[in-house]
Amino acid sequence: MASERKFVTENIRRVLLKEYLMSRVGRAGFGGLDVQRTPMGTRVTLITERPGLVIGRRGEAIKSLTRAIEEDFNFNNPQIEVQEVDNPNLNAQIMAEKLANALERGWHFRRAGHSTVRRIMDNGARGCQVIIAGKLTGQRHRTEKFKEGHIKYCGQAKLNFMTQGFAAAKLKPGIIGVTVQIMDPKARLPDEIDIIPPPAEPAPMPETPVAPPGEGKAEEQKAAEAVEELKKAAVAEAPAKPKKARAKKKEGEAARPAGPQRVTASGEEKKPVRKRKKKEDTVAPAQGAITPAPTQAITVPEPTPLAEAPEKKEPEKKAESAEEKKEA
Repeated sequence: MASERKFVTENIRRVLLKEYLMSRVGRAGFGGLDVQRTPMGTRVTLITERPGLVIGRRGEAIKSLTRAIEEDFNFNNPQIEVQEVDNPNLNAQIMAEKLANALERGWHFRRAGHSTVRRIMDNGARGCQVIIAGKLTGQRHRTEKFKEGHIKYCGQAKLNFMTQGFAAAKLKPGIIGVTVQIMDPKARLPDEIDIIPPPAEPAPMPETPVAPPGEGKAEEQKAAEAVEELKKAAVAEAPAKPKKARAKKKEGEAARPAGPQRVTASGEEKKPVRKRKKKEDTVAPAQGAITPAPTQAITVPEPTPLAEAPEKKEPEKKAESAEEKKEA
């Protein structure tokens, strides 16, 4: 039971600190409070609409708040950090205090409730609800609700996306309670799903028309005829080359010797005969072409027959030698 009492006393202390700061920082627009325990002490984050009023001149106001938190609420080494609200119209606590101030200034509750809802929704909220309860039109208590958009009353969606603020308006008939609930503009509800479309099928390739075999030959023949006609037209239009006129020989001018002249035995001169070189039939290979290597005839020498071994004629020699001895 000791641990449970410890948690209860800690939460009571934090609620009392919140009420104290709401009363001290009412003019600056109290937007929320966050208390965190650290090894260095206690860090208190204060969210306000106008942080300049909380800090004060040369930090005098924030020093007095730090001293009061340490002495009155027994927080160890408190460090106050002041933050400015991004959009005050989407902060439930600030809007509840503004609505309570409007009721204290004499606004009609219905007009004040509708204007607050419209102001919240115009700033992008997904939904809001304003509840005004108390002696509104007579001596009997009554409750009026003004709502618009999506509102969650229970479940995990309410804990995650709904913010709530409460303020009290003090009037002559009595106290009127003001509650404001706002749904976060970035809230994504469980029933909101995205359907992914299936991948698009590739478009079929257009079929290329296949021409029949007869048409291809006819087109080739027409193209060849057109080329021949263009060649004939180009030849006909080309101007003929003018021939050069030969220079006439002047009288008494000797003819130039054309070259070495031969004189025959009869005294007649023979014109020199020029020998023309025969053009080689071989054509120079084009650059980059592969020229085959010249083939050479391979002659294989015929094998020489082996020398025949001489026959043995020893007995004949012996017979001849015997006859020579007899004759001698």
